[in-house]
Amino acid sequence: MAEFIDPTREQFGAMMALPDDGRVHMLNLLRLREKADYEDGREATGAEAYKTYGKDSGPIFSGVGGKIVHAWDPKLTLIGPPSENWDIAFIAEYPNAAAFGEMVKDPAYQAIVFHRQAAVADSRLIRLHPKEGGAVFGG
Repeated sequence: MAEFIDPTREQFGAMMALPDDGRVHMLNLLRLREKADYEDGREATGAEAYKTYGKDSGPIFSGVGGKIVHAWDPKLTLIGPPSENWDIAFIAEYPNAAAFGEMVKDPAYQAIVFHRQAAVADSRLIRLHPKEGGAVFGG
């Protein structure tokens, strides 16, 4: 089973090439490792490593105008592969795609993202364009 932890250059380029027309929502689905996989051998659970990542990246994230707009505790994958269960699900909002790009290219962010990489066993990151909800599906 393939693990997806970081975007490829091509995926990042395609995301940044989309029109930058205002707010961007990023759907984050994360499966954490039981034991973090630090290259330097330090000991932590995946949850502990991800918590460190969140604490250390928080000022950078908020500094580009980012905020968490929704967060959930996933309970069950009702439709999808049985192996695709998630520990964390949230939507992060950025004022625009350029703000997301600014965050991930920030040297301070690049210096701490290894905590996320050590913590995450698999993930999905989906760029969404926010729109108003409705009373019916597909509306």
